Amino acid sequence: MAGTGSSAKRERGRRALRVIRWVFRGCLAIAVLAAVILTVERVERFLIQDPRFTLAGPVEYGEESPNLHLSGVQWASRQAILRVFQPDFGRSLYLLPLADRRRALLRISWVRDASITRIWPNHVSVAIEERRPAAFIRIPFGPMSRYALIDADGYVLEPPAKARFSLPLISGVSTGEPLALRSQRVHRMQQFLRDIGPLAADISEIDVSDLDNIQVNENAQGHTVQLLMGDRNFDSRMQTFLDEFPNIQRRLPEVAALDLRTDGHIIAVAPEAVPAHRPGGRQ
Repeated sequence: MAGTGSSAKRERGRRALRVIRWVFRGCLAIAVLAAVILTVERVERFLIQDPRFTLAGPVEYGEESPNLHLSGVQWASRQAILRVFQPDFGRSLYLLPLADRRRALLRISWVRDASITRIWPNHVSVAIEERRPAAFIRIPFGPMSRYALIDADGYVLEPPAKARFSLPLISGVSTGEPLALRSQRVHRMQQFLRDIGPLAADISEIDVSDLDNIQVNENAQGHTVQLLMGDRNFDSRMQTFLDEFPNIQRRLPEVAALDLRTDGHIIAVAPEAVPAHRPGGRQ
């Protein structure tokens, strides 16, 4: 009986020791965590309050901050980009909200992508990737129309002042249709131009209102001819037109539209017989 009681005491002692060890480890972990939190708070307070980390604003009104480095900007509004960082001047670089500022940059016209980098202790680098216009479009402007630009993603861009672009004119694109559809039309135009290569030199306008029947205006021997190109074999059909047009013009000097949708054949088309734009392609 005495031996049984002694064993029970030893077991209770071992249990108490294990509890003490767990309590000690828990207290140690809490102490370490508290020390880490305190250290982080001190470091954060140091980064926020120390003037060495302050993002300096412009020295004079209207100038740019010497601590904000901007690259990749040609057509986007430089002032609009710089205004995004106005709330950050005079504050710690640590407080700069990178994600928020990037989202604001992406809302600026001509900005396709942007990256922002903190350069410690007190500089910011901003790299802009601009949109690349793919064509001109006509958009309604009161009773008339005006020209704008469009990129491969379907975004409509205002032409910058004094800018010069050597780009085709695309019709059949509406600013009121979904962005994805506008992009699809632009990509269709680009596919057509890739297919015909150098043969595009005299094309003045490309109509993509019907994606299955590309129509182009070709400047040939002194006057403009509308060509119905269909949906494939653009290079061979265009070459057939160029080879045969001198003979066609001798026989039909006033011809205004030609149907090339059947390979190896060219059919003269009366203007009123040319397929009309689909509603989705009207401006």
